[in-house]
Amino acid sequence: MPSAGLLLQSVILGLLLGGLYALLAAGLTLYFGIMRVVMIAHSAFLILAAYLAWWSHSRFGVDPLLSMIVTVPLFFGAGVLLQRALLSRLRAITLTMMSVLLTFAVALIIEGLLGYAFTGTQRRVQLGYGSASLGLFGARIAVVKLIAFGLAVVALAALYLLMKKTTFGWALRATIQHRDAARLVGIDTDKVAGYGFGLGLATAAIGGTALSLDTTIYPSLHWHWIGPLMAIIVVGGLGSVPGAAAAAVLLGLIQSLLQIPLGTTWAQTIFYLALFATLAFRPQGFFGGRLAQRF
Repeated sequence: MPSAGLLLQSVILGLLLGGLYALLAAGLTLYFGIMRVVMIAHSAFLILAAYLAWWSHSRFGVDPLLSMIVTVPLFFGAGVLLQRALLSRLRAITLTMMSVLLTFAVALIIEGLLGYAFTGTQRRVQLGYGSASLGLFGARIAVVKLIAFGLAVVALAALYLLMKKTTFGWALRATIQHRDAARLVGIDTDKVAGYGFGLGLATAAIGGTALSLDTTIYPSLHWHWIGPLMAIIVVGGLGSVPGAAAAAVLLGLIQSLLQIPLGTTWAQTIFYLALFATLAFRPQGFFGGRLAQRF
């Protein structure tokens, strides 16, 4: 029987991990909501952002968090370019299926370029505060995990305010809810889709930077992440950012608690079990219906 202190630490770490998962999955939800695109390359862009954070720190001594000054607008522009130059050219009738193949190719290209530039050697950002931790009711929480969670909270709050309080956000939500109806009321859905993809990749830049603070990275690491992230957006409800956030926190918490009896490797199977249960019993997702309408 695990001690109360161990359970408390697992719960806290699960919530922090869930917040990070929510940030990492937010872009995937936006892509599917905007154009019904399954963006396999999203996790590859996460690892690319993590490498850029590591490189800026190792080469120039810059804190990884400061690298976002460059990577966030850079990834935003890459998202707009990817949507307009490639994805918008796909036929609507086969868009979802062909987007899987196209973005799979993009993921392979990114992996190959990272391997060529940095080799397959595992890398890790060495921070002065990397080993620091805080005590909370007997639990020890790493400072880098708190920073990553803080980044996730700030980024998701900014995304929420953008979508709820701005004209662009209203246009983006209208495009997600019903693209044809949005076009009828005068919204340039093609332009909105491009900016929406840019926004999705901007969240990948933030998420990848947060990931670099406490994760050993290597070029093929993105294959480790794409399965859990896809499970999160399916369980949360495809196209629902709040649904994905709720699913991310819940699954992150369960994963953390399962690590006590099962270990890290087996605990991650919760994502695939949740994915199977969702597809079998509630294909629309367990959180997406009402939340998607509200968002």
